[in-house]
Amino acid sequence: MNRRKILAFGSWIILAFFVVVGCQQASDLSGSTSSAKVTEITVSAAASLKDALEAIEPPYPEKNPEVKITYNFGSSGSLQQQIEQGAPVDIFISAAKKQIDALQQKDLLLKETRRDLLTNQIVLIVSTDNTKIKSFKDLTTNSAKKIALGEPGSVPAGQYAQETLNSLKMFSGIKPKIVYAKDVRQVLNYVATGNADAGFVYYSDAKISDRVKIIETAPKDYHALIIYPLAVLKNSKQPEAAQKFAQFLSNSEAETVFKQYGFTMMR
Repeated sequence: MNRRKILAFGSWIILAFFVVVGCQQASDLSGSTSSAKVTEITVSAAASLKDALEAIEPPYPEKNPEVKITYNFGSSGSLQQQIEQGAPVDIFISAAKKQIDALQQKDLLLKETRRDLLTNQIVLIVSTDNTKIKSFKDLTTNSAKKIALGEPGSVPAGQYAQETLNSLKMFSGIKPKIVYAKDVRQVLNYVATGNADAGFVYYSDAKISDRVKIIETAPKDYHALIIYPLAVLKNSKQPEAAQKFAQFLSNSEAETVFKQYGFTMMR
């Protein structure tokens, strides 16, 4: 190998060395950036909380950029079953005490994190163009052929509605007209689209739709006290972050948003 070839080969070796070193440094820098830890908190919450929680969530990551909030909405009973079956949930917000009680009895809640967060009201709704149904009593007439309720066994709003109808001594009489829904938002949709003539939802649900109107509000003594309890789950992989977000949901900033959406904070 002549001198020129030896120098060229040596230069190539040196160049390759610096390329490899440069790539390694770039990789290290990229790795350090991408490895910035983001804590994801999964919140399973009653369907009636969807709009309020989605409105409350954006300001939180602005102040806590290392945290990402993921929501899972559904009927409280379905969410309870998911948790019992091992779903990776950090915080559970039910629309009734029954589901939280069941999880507590199975020792699935992180101790001293359970508290009552919100309350609500049960209302009878019809579509905005419905002029025939004006009171609870009209549910017994031919003006109401289909009445939507959440499934009482898994949907707290359906349970409260059934209790209200029992208090009115109307449930057995209108039972053939009842159409059960998987959650309270489906009830809202049934009435808004005309697939049901009337339905029972929370005041907060009726408040977000311009396609339905409230006919009557159920007296509080006609049904069990409406309570939305909250708790951090025992199997949470980030209990400290979960507790911090749970506390945020009780502060004045969150309360203002909840109030806008028709909820009342428990004190």
